[in-house]
Amino acid sequence: MTALSTGRGRPNIIFILADDLGWRDVGCYGSTFHETPNIDRLATRGVRLTQAYAASPLCSPTRASIQTGLYPARLGITFPVCHHPQVQLEKRLVPGLQPSVRVLNADSLTRLKPGYFTLAEALREAGYATAHFGKWHLGHNLPKNPGDHYEPMDQGFESDFPHTPAAPGPGSGYFSPWKVIKNPPLDAPPGTHIEELMSAEAAKYIRAHASTGSAQAKPFYMNYCAFSVHEPWNARRDYVEHFKAKADAKNPQHNPVYAAMVKSLDDAVGRLLASVEEAGIADRTIIVFFSDNGGYAYPPKATDPEGFADQPATSNWPLRSGKASIYEGGTREPCIVVWPGQTKAGATSDALFQSVDWYPTLLTMCGLRPHADLKLDGFDQTATLLGGGAVRDRVFCHFPHGNHSIAQTMPGFLPSTYVRKGDWKLIRFFGDNADRSDRLELFNLKDDVGEAKNLAVEKPELARELNGLIGDFLRDTGAVVPVRNPNYGAITATPTEPLCGWKARGCLATAKDGILTITGTNAAPFLGVGPELSGPAVAKLRVRCAHGGAGKIELLPRSKIEADAQQFPFTLKAGGWQEVSVELPVPGPLYILRVYLPAQQQSVEIDWVELKAGEQKKVWQF
Repeated sequence: MTALSTGRGRPNIIFILADDLGWRDVGCYGSTFHETPNIDRLATRGVRLTQAYAASPLCSPTRASIQTGLYPARLGITFPVCHHPQVQLEKRLVPGLQPSVRVLNADSLTRLKPGYFTLAEALREAGYATAHFGKWHLGHNLPKNPGDHYEPMDQGFESDFPHTPAAPGPGSGYFSPWKVIKNPPLDAPPGTHIEELMSAEAAKYIRAHASTGSAQAKPFYMNYCAFSVHEPWNARRDYVEHFKAKADAKNPQHNPVYAAMVKSLDDAVGRLLASVEEAGIADRTIIVFFSDNGGYAYPPKATDPEGFADQPATSNWPLRSGKASIYEGGTREPCIVVWPGQTKAGATSDALFQSVDWYPTLLTMCGLRPHADLKLDGFDQTATLLGGGAVRDRVFCHFPHGNHSIAQTMPGFLPSTYVRKGDWKLIRFFGDNADRSDRLELFNLKDDVGEAKNLAVEKPELARELNGLIGDFLRDTGAVVPVRNPNYGAITATPTEPLCGWKARGCLATAKDGILTITGTNAAPFLGVGPELSGPAVAKLRVRCAHGGAGKIELLPRSKIEADAQQFPFTLKAGGWQEVSVELPVPGPLYILRVYLPAQQQSVEIDWVELKAGEQKKVWQF
């Protein structure tokens, strides 16, 4: 590591990373319901960034970007699967052709490869003491694999507390006894909040490494990765009751359980600040406060034991959506930096900042340079923190995951990439048009921070320019790009299931060489299936019959009462192959679907049947 300055001892670093904390979840960012006096106090001492971004709308990719200074697209860690037991280190699409998805997503790596020279390793090489507290979620070692090196103490940290490598969160709850801590402290009384224990231990570390405040003391880098405010949704009872009393349904944020969880996070920040002040090192300790992705702006549902299952955990308003979303609520984060003697107290900056920037920025703040041969996507943002002009004019986010089923409740949870350049943001949704080409959404965030008006059609040249930037970014990072699924919706005949799940009634059905031949044995032959989709829908079939005739599609309700069936007629032309399309304007689940064919008059051949309901589709190929 190359030094930029010598003389007085280098500053300490306390990097506080909240888990799932939204942009508007703290008081200094506009929350009028949550109570965060300690985090707000940080903002009065340093600079508050209003347009700081996580590199991903989910946690592990952002955490990896902080430690490496590289985009998740380059790393291959694009989804929070680093707690999985399987070691997957190859950038690739999800193996296999899954007929249920329109677009094949990336298969995220499950470990941060030890070959990267992490921020912790860089600071340790420069003489820093290094400690990790809390959630890691970048990989864990398996007992059966002695060569594994994926945990904090393999990646540059000298200590790791409380050591929770095998799970992404506090498991069954925030209160002891905890199920996920590998070596739980024996002196933690039952009912101890994980954040209380962890911040108390971190405070001990700060005091132990302060060495009476001497400027010659060995500096330290503390990574404090809070478990709060990730699910599960539980909190201190007294805090929940406090927020119940002040909740107002007219306030976008009014969930008492989540507010109590935010308060426990703020308590932890307060313990860290108090220990810094008590140790007499506040004037030479850099403090960063950041979050790994957007707030959970959706109802907690069954995971909430407190009785608020129908209330969104939080609101990121005026930003759109939240965690796991490509929209602003998914990646714009609260960000505060206290750099004693350098940043202006109470300052605000609207310059673009991204989590990949922490690596070069923190090194520069400590008078250090990254290795000359080290590849970094991040920018040195010290000039921004000191009140200078913008260092970067664009940020990227590649999120090659998601599907329309979940996106109904988490808007923006779709395979996509965005670029923000200046005030403009373009999102490319992979394979999302009706013809399965990529769909574009363009927003002017200066005028429309809520991303309500898509201007892609009105400004085609700008959309084309920004889409070109996305293409360059994907190529440069070697990103795994989702592709259209050639097997989307396909259900293919097998020797043991030649009818692909259909039942033949009043007819004989034989499949040969990809063609299903129906020959009637009574006056009303039909094929029936339980499609497991919800309407309204469109049914299509490719058929052939010599003389033509009348047919119909019949939908039966769950009761299977014939009198309640709904019928939709169609007509087959005589002669060669033809495609028939029938609209089924029936909302709700499609329990039983029957296709009646004029097979009592002559045999009818079927090449395939397709049923499309919204973004879901099934194709039966015989």
